Amino acid sequence: MKCTMRIVGIVLLALFALVVGLPLLLAAAGIALGVVGFVFGLAVLVIKLAVVVAIGYLLLVGFRAMLR
Repeated sequence: MKCTMRIVGIVLLALFALVVGLPLLLAAAGIALGVVGFVFGLAVLVIKLAVVVAIGYLLLVGFRAMLR
């Protein structure tokens, strides 16, 4: 279970880095101007998803601790 959560965390972190970092690099290079808003919106969506997953994980761990 620990290994799975670690892999999921790494994948989410990598996805977040790509979604946020790539448009910044492209905007700095002057390549993508119209796509930046969409990608930042996608980044916000990924952040919200990560927060929901983190809260769910904390609730699961809390319930598990209470049952022991």
